[in-house]
Amino acid sequence: MNFHGIRAIYTFEMARTMRTLWQSIATPVITTSLYFIVFGGAIGSRIDSIGGVHYGSFLVPGLIMLSLLTQSIANASIGIYFPKFTGTVFELLSAPISAIEMVVGFVGAAATKSVVIGLIILATSALFVPLRIDHPAAMLAFLVLTSITFSMFGFIIGIWARSFEQLNIVPSLLVTPLTFLGGAFYSIDMLPQPWHTVSLFNPVVYLVSGFRWSFFGKGDVAIGWSLGFTGGFLLLCLALIVWIFRTGYRLKN
Repeated sequence: MNFHGIRAIYTFEMARTMRTLWQSIATPVITTSLYFIVFGGAIGSRIDSIGGVHYGSFLVPGLIMLSLLTQSIANASIGIYFPKFTGTVFELLSAPISAIEMVVGFVGAAATKSVVIGLIILATSALFVPLRIDHPAAMLAFLVLTSITFSMFGFIIGIWARSFEQLNIVPSLLVTPLTFLGGAFYSIDMLPQPWHTVSLFNPVVYLVSGFRWSFFGKGDVAIGWSLGFTGGFLLLCLALIVWIFRTGYRLKN
């Protein structure tokens, strides 16, 4: 394993974030504060609690998951797209570094950024609402696993995209709407039929539910289903990345 090569890619990607450190920290803090002001103030005054959990506290896992998915995809996709755009990806492909080491460097940096942002949002949330985390180890595991999985998904999008516009298609038109409709700000148990059943086909429901379970010990679906979906999607992304490097899809042409 070429740890020097992994460290070089990881350090370069993290240095790009450090140059915009204030923006990287200020944006999630301000956004989280606005969500609590709008949702917690307007809707929270009408909804006292959901499933015995204060509505403001109920929002926290959904807010973190929303940022986690979008940031993981954005960080990883732009990280690999820029070398393609500038042509330096051919230097990476010809360097004495394997595909696995390249993926570990890019995905590791993107996942690290996402985890840090998730923890910042968690700390900011504690300023607004009382928080409890029933399963802290599971919460951190979900945080890291989701960040890695969707950073790999973003890596795939970055290779697939041929323009900056295509980089935003999946996050803007697919991931963000699915997150809003995936129980991030409400429980799907509140939905009437057939919408409750339809929501179960939304993959984000299982992510949000599992993450919320780690906080409050309860979710919209069983924790086993949440772990199974996350693990299955991780394996699917791994399979796609292996296929991309074996075929050179949009990397060598």
